[in-house]
Amino acid sequence: MSAAQLYTKYTRVWIPDPDEVWRSAEIIKDYKEGDKSLHLKLEDETLYEYPIDLQGNELPFLRNPDILVGENDLTALSYLHEPAVLHNLKVRFLESNHIYTYCGIVLVAINPYEQLPIYEQDVIYAYSGQNMGDMDPHIFAVAEEAYKQMARDEKNQSIIVSGESGAGKTVSAKYAMRFFATVGGSASETNIEAKVLASSPIMEAIGNAKTTRNDNSSRFGKYIQIGFDKRYRIIGANMRTYLLEKSRVVFQAEDERNYHIFYQLCASASLPEFKELGLTCAEDFFYTSQGGDTSIDGVDDADDFEKTRHAFTLLGVKESHQTTIFRIIAAILHLGNLEIQGERDGDACSISSEDEHLNNFCGLLGVEHSQMQHWLCHRKLITTAETYVKNMSMQQVVNARNALAKHIYAQLFNWIVQHINKALHTTVKQHSFIGVLDIYGFETFEVNSFEQFCINYANEKLQQQFNSHVFKLEQEEYMKEGIPWTLIDFYDNQPCIDLIEAKLGILDLLDEECKVPKGTDQNWAQKLYDRHASSQHFQKPRMSNTSFIILHFADKVEYQSEGFLEKNRDTVYEEQINILKASKYQMVADLFQDEKDAGPTASVGKGTSKISVRSARPAIKAANKEHKKTVGHQFRNSLHLLMETLNATTPHYVRCIKPNDEKLPFKFDPKRAVQQLRACGVLETIRISAAGFPSRWSYHDFFNRYRVLMKKRDLSKNDKKQICQTLLEDLIKDPDKFQFGRTKIFFRAGQVAYLEKLRADKFRAATIMIQKTVRGWLQRLKYKRLRRAAIVVQRYTRGHLARRLAEHLRRTRAAIVFQKQYRMLRILRAFQRVRNATVTIQAFARGMFVRRIYRKILAEHKATILQKYARGWLARTRFRRVRGATIVLQCYYRRMKARQELKALKIEARSAQHLKKLNIGMENKVVQLQRKIDEQNKEYKLLNEQLSTLASAHSSEVEKLKKELVQYQQNQRGDGNQLVSLQEEMEHLRLELEKAHGERKVVEDTYVKEKDLLRKRISDLEEENALLKQEKEELNSRIRCQSEDEFARNTVEENIQMKKELEEERSRYQNLVKEYSRLEQRYDNLRDEMTIIKQAPGHRRNPSNQSSLESDSNYPSISTSEIGDTEDVIQQVEEVGMEKAALDMTVFLKLQKRVRELEQERKKLQTQLEKKEQESKKSQVIEMKTEVTSDQEDFAYNSLKRQELESENKKLKNELNELRKAIADRATQNNSSNDIQESYNLLLNQLKSANEELEVRKEEVLILRAQIMKAAQQKETGKNTENITTNASWPNSDKHIDQEDAIEAYQGMCETNRLLEAQLQEQRREHEEEVEALKNEVDAMKEEMEKQQQAFLQTLQLSPEAQVEFGLQQEITRLTNENLNLKELLEKLEKNEKKLKKQLKIYMKKVQDFEASQAMVPVERSRHERNMQVAVQRKEKDFQGMLEYYKEDEPLLIRNLITDLKPQAVSATVPCLPAYILYMCIRHADYINDDQKVHSLLTSTINGIKKVLKKHNEDFEMTSFWLANTCRLLHCLKQYSGDAGFMTQNTPKQNEHCLKNFDLTEYRQVLSHLSIQIYQQLIKIAEGILQPMIVSAVLENESIQGLSGVKPMGYRNRSSSMADGDSSYSLEAIIRQLNTFHNIMCDQGLDPEIIQQVFKQLFYMINAVALNNLLLRKDVCSWSTGMQLRFNISQLEEWLRGKNLQQSGAAQTLEPLIQAAQLLQLKKKTSEDAEAICSLCTSLTTQQIVKILNLYTPVNEFEERVTVAFIRDIQTHLQERNDPPQLLLDFKHMFPVLFPFNPSSITMDSIHLPASLNLEFLNKV
Repeated sequence: MSAAQLYTKYTRVWIPDPDEVWRSAEIIKDYKEGDKSLHLKLEDETLYEYPIDLQGNELPFLRNPDILVGENDLTALSYLHEPAVLHNLKVRFLESNHIYTYCGIVLVAINPYEQLPIYEQDVIYAYSGQNMGDMDPHIFAVAEEAYKQMARDEKNQSIIVSGESGAGKTVSAKYAMRFFATVGGSASETNIEAKVLASSPIMEAIGNAKTTRNDNSSRFGKYIQIGFDKRYRIIGANMRTYLLEKSRVVFQAEDERNYHIFYQLCASASLPEFKELGLTCAEDFFYTSQGGDTSIDGVDDADDFEKTRHAFTLLGVKESHQTTIFRIIAAILHLGNLEIQGERDGDACSISSEDEHLNNFCGLLGVEHSQMQHWLCHRKLITTAETYVKNMSMQQVVNARNALAKHIYAQLFNWIVQHINKALHTTVKQHSFIGVLDIYGFETFEVNSFEQFCINYANEKLQQQFNSHVFKLEQEEYMKEGIPWTLIDFYDNQPCIDLIEAKLGILDLLDEECKVPKGTDQNWAQKLYDRHASSQHFQKPRMSNTSFIILHFADKVEYQSEGFLEKNRDTVYEEQINILKASKYQMVADLFQDEKDAGPTASVGKGTSKISVRSARPAIKAANKEHKKTVGHQFRNSLHLLMETLNATTPHYVRCIKPNDEKLPFKFDPKRAVQQLRACGVLETIRISAAGFPSRWSYHDFFNRYRVLMKKRDLSKNDKKQICQTLLEDLIKDPDKFQFGRTKIFFRAGQVAYLEKLRADKFRAATIMIQKTVRGWLQRLKYKRLRRAAIVVQRYTRGHLARRLAEHLRRTRAAIVFQKQYRMLRILRAFQRVRNATVTIQAFARGMFVRRIYRKILAEHKATILQKYARGWLARTRFRRVRGATIVLQCYYRRMKARQELKALKIEARSAQHLKKLNIGMENKVVQLQRKIDEQNKEYKLLNEQLSTLASAHSSEVEKLKKELVQYQQNQRGDGNQLVSLQEEMEHLRLELEKAHGERKVVEDTYVKEKDLLRKRISDLEEENALLKQEKEELNSRIRCQSEDEFARNTVEENIQMKKELEEERSRYQNLVKEYSRLEQRYDNLRDEMTIIKQAPGHRRNPSNQSSLESDSNYPSISTSEIGDTEDVIQQVEEVGMEKAALDMTVFLKLQKRVRELEQERKKLQTQLEKKEQESKKSQVIEMKTEVTSDQEDFAYNSLKRQELESENKKLKNELNELRKAIADRATQNNSSNDIQESYNLLLNQLKSANEELEVRKEEVLILRAQIMKAAQQKETGKNTENITTNASWPNSDKHIDQEDAIEAYQGMCETNRLLEAQLQEQRREHEEEVEALKNEVDAMKEEMEKQQQAFLQTLQLSPEAQVEFGLQQEITRLTNENLNLKELLEKLEKNEKKLKKQLKIYMKKVQDFEASQAMVPVERSRHERNMQVAVQRKEKDFQGMLEYYKEDEPLLIRNLITDLKPQAVSATVPCLPAYILYMCIRHADYINDDQKVHSLLTSTINGIKKVLKKHNEDFEMTSFWLANTCRLLHCLKQYSGDAGFMTQNTPKQNEHCLKNFDLTEYRQVLSHLSIQIYQQLIKIAEGILQPMIVSAVLENESIQGLSGVKPMGYRNRSSSMADGDSSYSLEAIIRQLNTFHNIMCDQGLDPEIIQQVFKQLFYMINAVALNNLLLRKDVCSWSTGMQLRFNISQLEEWLRGKNLQQSGAAQTLEPLIQAAQLLQLKKKTSEDAEAICSLCTSLTTQQIVKILNLYTPVNEFEERVTVAFIRDIQTHLQERNDPPQLLLDFKHMFPVLFPFNPSSITMDSIHLPASLNLEFLNKV
C-alpha cells in the first residue's frame, strides 16, 4: 500500500512533542506524493502543518484503531512503534489502573506507588494452572508460566526482574517467590517456603536503603534459586548476591539514608538487651546522619526490627549470633564517630585513648584497645630490607577508617547470606529449580562513577542475552509454522561489551593501572583515550580530560574517572584485619579468617564467583595472597557465571517502570517512561517483532473476524484456509505483506490495521445502506402518517369552519335579538326617566297648590274655632247662670219634702214590729262576739304572762347592767390608761382593717384577673390537651406499628444473627474436622514414606485394622453418660432459636410483671390451701359423725370420672369426625388416583372400626357406672339395714309398704340428696371462687387506680413538657405490657400450633406407614422391577432384625461389607444396605450385652470406611456411596437409641428394635466427624472434576452462535505455554456432569438435604471460579460475553428447577455472576445509568464493579468505551458501602454442612441379605 492510501483524510497520526513526547493529530487533507507538509488538526482543534523531509520521506507514525487501544499485549497492536507503546501503557495505567502489560515475552510492570488488592491468596489460586494468555497480565502469570514449563519441559527456569531504582523490582521478585511458595508448598515439615519468604525482611534490612528515587531501594543484586523435587514441591533455596554498594555505609547523599538495619537498631536501642551497645538515636552518628532526615514517612523502624529478628529466628540463627551481629553493626556506628586529632601540620594524627566511641568499638568487637588505637593512625611499609611504621595524614586515616567500616559490613553481609543459604539448604536431591534475578537496571546520573559503570555493564550483558532469546523465539515460531526465514537485523551490543571486557578493554586497563604503584585516575583515563579513541562506542568529552563516554544500548553515559582506582582496589590494611582476627568473639574472628595476608581485598557480596551453578551449598573461596583480584575482576567473573546460569535456563522477563519521580500514585510522566522503555529493551522487542511478522491470526479467528469482507461464493467453500488465502490475495496485493503458515496467518506491521480499516469501511458502507433504507422506510411511514393526518386535519378543519359559520349565524341572530331588546330597554328606561321626572314635577307643583289651599282652609278653620269657643263661653256663662238659679229652687223644694219624710219615719220606728226585724240576726253575732272575747282573754292572759316574764327578765337584766355599769365605771376610773391604749389599738385595727379591705379589693381584682387568665389558660390547655391527645393517639398507633415492626425486625435480625453464629460455629467445627483429616492424611503419608524407607525386600504389611484412624478407637467401649452428639445439640439449638429470639429490651418489664402475677398466684393458692384445710377439717368432723358423706364423695368422684370419660369420648369422636371429613375432602380432590382411593377406603374402614370401638368403650363406661352405683348401694345397705328395719315406720302413709322397696326408695332419696348436696357444694365453691376472683380483680383495679391517681398527681406537679413526656412514658409502658401479653399469647398459640402440627404429622405418618405396609411400596417396585431384586420381603415369623456373627469373622465382615464392596454390587437392593446390616450386627451385640464386640465392630467399621476412602480418594461414586451409608448408620443409631426425641416417628415394631443396654452417643459423635470428612472429600472430588470445565463452558463457550466477535490478539495468546490440544468444554458437558452427580447420589439413597447442600456448594464454586476469571480477563468483559453468560446461567437455573433443587439455595449463590452479566449488558453513560448499576449490583463489591468497568472492552469500533468520569461517578455512589477489601471470591470457601435427622420407615426384620455379598456366616436371630 502506498503512503497516499494510508495517509488520507480523518486518519490519525503521532507527531513529536517536547512536553508529552508524542502527540495525537488528525489529517484534514489527503496526502499526495511530493507534498512538503501534512495538514493536521490537533486534539485541541488547532491546525498544524507538519513538515515532510522529501529526501527521507519520513511521514509521522500512524495511530492504531481505538479498538486496539488498551490491549493486554503490546504486540497485538497493528502499528508497532514507540508512540503506540507509550499510549497503550498510559491508557491502561491511568484509565484502567492496570499496572501489568505484556510486550511479547516481557511483562512490563509500572509501579503504582499504592497498595493494590491484587496479590491475595485467592488471586494466586486464580492464576495457578492457567495459561499465560488466558488471564490479564500479572507477575503471577509469569511465575505460573515458569512453574508450568519447568514441570512440562523438565528444564530449569529463570525470572529476570530489572528496572531502575524505585521501579518495584524487589516487590515483583518477592511476589514471584510468594507464588512459588504457595503453589509449590513444601515436601516436608520444615516449612521451607516460609523460610524463603522470611529471607526477604533480612535482606531488605541489610541490603536496602532510602534513596532519592526509592524509600526501599535494593543496593545489591541477588539471584535466588528455588529448588524443587520430582513432585515439583519446594525443597530448598539458594541465594547469590552481586555488587553490594559498600560506599553507602560511610557516605549518603542528601535526602538519602544508610542501610535500614542501622536505623532499626538505633530505634530499638532502649531495649534492655541492647543497653550494652551504647547506642542512641540515629542523628547522633556520623554514618547515619549525613543524608539529613533519618526517618521515612509511614515506616516504623522499631517494628521492622522486630520483624527482622523474627526472621532471623525463623531461619535458625542463634540468639548469640544475633547478638553478635547487632554488636558488629553498633561497632560500625561507633567507628564512624571516632574523633581524629591532627598533628604536625596534618602529616600525622592520633585518636584519644579516652575516646568513648573507640572504647565502645573495641569492647563490642572484643579487640585490643591500644592496638586498634595505634593502627588506625599508622600503617606498615615492608621492603626487602626492613619494615617501617609510618604515620598517616588526616585524610588517609579517614579513608582507612571508612575502608575498615565498609570491609566489616561487607564481611557481615556475606556471613548473613551464607547462613541464610544454610537455612534454606536441603539434603534432598534437587530435580529442578526456578531462579529469580532481582538486579539493578540501567542507571545514568549527573555524576556517574564505578558503581554505575558495573551496573550498566551487567545490563549490557543481560540485554544481549535478551535480544538473542527474543530472536531465537521468533525464529522458532517461523520454523514451526513453515514461514521462509528472513534474517532480521537487530541491535547487537557485542562491540560495546568487547569495549568493556575484552583484552585491553576498559576493565583490563583499570586492573593494570591498579597494579602500578603510583597509578592515578588521570593516567588511566589517558590510556583509555589512547587505546579506544577509534571505537564507535567510546567518546572523549570536549571539555574534560578525566571523563569518558560509552554509548550503551539504552543511552550515552559520561563517567568521571575519579575514584575508579580506589573503588576497584577496595584497599584495607592488614594490621587492622589482624586485630579483628584476634577478637575474643569467635564469630568476629571467623568473619576475617579467610584472608591470609594483608593487602587490598575485594567484596562482591557473598563471593558469587565461588558458587557453582549446580551446587546448592555456597562456599566462600579464600582471596589470593597477592590480592590481585580486584572488584572489577570479581564482578566480571560472577557476571559470566550468572550468564551461564541464565543461558542454561528458560528465561522470563519482567521490566519494572517508574512512572514518575515524585512517587505519586497513578501519575504518568511520558518522558521518564520513554526513557526507561528505551533502557530496559521493551522498544527493542517491539522493533524486532515489527521487523518480521508481528501480527498473527489463526485461520479460524481470521475467518470469524473478517468474514464480512468475503464474497458469498467464497463462503460456500468448506476449506477455511483456502477462503482466507483468496481473501488476502484480493485485498493485499503485495505478497510480502503476509505469509500463510500451517495454523496461522502472519502479517507485517500495519496490515491488521489496514484490514480493520477495510472491515470498518465495509461495516460503515453496510451501515449507511441500512441507514438509508431504514431512513427511507421511516420517511415513507412519516409521509403516510402526515398525509393521513393532513386529511384528518382538513376534515376536522372544514367541520370546524362549518360549525364556526353556524355559530356565527346563531351569534348574529342572537346579537340582533340582544340589540332589539337592548334598544327597547334603553328607550323604556329613557321614557321612564322622563315620566318619573314629569310625575315628580307634577307632584311638587300639585303639592304646592294644595298646601296653599290647606293653609287658607287652616286659617279659616282656626277663625271658626275661635268663634266657636267664644260663642260657647258666652252660652255656658248664660247656662251656668240659669242652672244656678234652678238649683237653688230645687234645693228649697227638696228640703221641704225631706222634712216631711223624716217625720213619718220617726213615727214608724217607734213601733214593736220594727224592733223584731232588727233583732233577727243579733243572736248569732252575739255568740260570735262572745267567742271572740274569750279568745282575746286567753291571748291577754298569755301576753300578761309573757309580759311578766319579760318584765322580770328586764328587771334582772337592768340590775345586772347596773351592776356591770357600776363595775365598768369603777374599772374605767381605775384603768384609764388601758382605755386609751385600747382605743389606740382599735384605731390601729381599724386602719389595718381598712388596709386589709383595700388589699382584699386588690386581691379580689388580681384574683378576678388571674381567674380570667387561668380560665383562658385552661381553655388553651384544653385545646393543647386535645391536640396532645390526638398526637398521643397518632404516636400510640405509630409506636404500636413501630414496635410491631421493630419486634418483627428484631426477631428476624436475631434469628439471622443466631443462624450466622450457628453457621460460623459449624464452619469452625467442620474446619477443625477438615484440619484433623488433613493432619491425619499427612501422618499417613509420612508413615507410608517411613515404611517405604525402612522396609526390607520381603517386607510385611501392617494389619488392616491398624490404620491412621486408630486414635478414633480409643473411645470407651460403652458409656451411659448423657452427653449428646454435636448434631443433636445443633438441632436442639435450631428448635429453641425462635423462642429465644423473642427476648429483647422488654424482658425486664416482662419479668416484673411475671413476678407480680406469681405473687398473686401464690396468695391465691395460699388462700385456697387454707380453705382446703378448713374443708378437710370439716370433712374429718363430718366423717367422725357419719360415714355416709364419704360414700357420697366417692360416688361424686366416680360420677365426675364418668363425666370426664364421656367428655373425652366426645372429643375423640369429634376429632375422628374431623379427620374423616379432611380425608374425605382430600380423597375427593385426588379421586383420579386409584391408589389414593383405595387408601382412603382403607382409612374409612379403620375409622369405622375405631368408631365401633368407641361405642363399645361407651357401653363399658355405662356398665362401670352401673357397677359403681351398685357397689355404693350395697355398701349403704350393709351399714343402714339394721336402723332401717328397726325404725321403719311410715306415719304419712296408711298403705303397707314392702321393706325392700322402702329401703330402695330410701337409698334413692339419699343418693339424690347426696347428688344435690354435691352439686350445691360445687356451685357454692364455684361461686366463692368467682367472688374471690372478682375481689382480686377489684383489688387489682383499686391498686391500679391508686397508681394512676399517684401518677396523675405527680403529673400535675410537673411542667407541661414533662407532663407530655411522662404521659408518653406511661403510654409506652402500657403498650409494652400489652405487647408482652400479646407476645405471651402468641407464644402459647405457636406452641399449640406446633403441638397440633406434630400430632398431625404423627397421624399422617401412621397413615403413610399403614399404606406402605398394605401396598408394599408398589411405586418403587414398579420402577426398579426390571433390574432390582426385591430386598424388602415378607418378614419371617421368627426373625427379630438382628444378625449374629462370631468374633473371628469380624475382619471377614469388614472386608466383604466395606473394604472390597463395590457400589454396583448393592445397586439393585435397598439403598444403604451395608448400614442396615451393620446396625443389625450392632443390635445383636447390644442384645447379648457384649460391650467389647460393639466397640470392636464400630472401630473396625470406621477404620474400614476411612481406608476405603483413602484408597478411592478420587472416586465420586465410592465417596457418595459411603457418605450415604455413614449417614444412614448415624440415623439408625439415633432412631433406635431409645431417646424419645428420635423416636417420635417410629412404628411400634421399630421401637422394638431399639438398643437396650448401651448408649452409643460418643460413637455417634465419631460418625458425625466421619460424615463431615466424607462430605468434604466428596465436594473436593466434584470440584476437581468441574473446575477445569467452568471457564471454558460458562465464559468462553458460544452458546449463542455468532454473537461474540474476535479481536486481534498478541504474542501471549500464541504462547508455547498453551496446550497443544483444545480442551474446551460446552455448557452441556457441565450439565451432563451435574446430572451424573445427581443420579449417583439419588441412586445411592443419599439424604435429599445433603444433596441440596452438595449442589449449593458446587454452584457456589461455579460462581466463584467464573467471576474470578471474569475479573482477571479483559477479553471476556464485553457485551456479547454478558449475553452469553446470562444465557448459560439461565440454563443452569433451568437444570436446578428440573431437578427440584430450587430450594437448596444454589441459585442464590449465582447472584454475583448474574449481576456481573447484567453489568456487562447495561448502558454505561449517564448518572442515571450509574444509579441503576448501583441499585442492581448489590451482590458485587465496589472493587468488583469498578474492576469490571475498567476491564470492559468494546468488541468493535462502533461501541463506546466506559469513560473514567463514569467510573468515578460509580465510586462516588458506592462510597457508603462497607464492602470487604478483597477483589476475588474465595472459591475454596466451603459452607458448613448439616446432617438433619432422617429416620427410615424400613424395619430391620424386613431386610433381605443378597447372596452376592458373601455374608453366609451371618445368622439371623
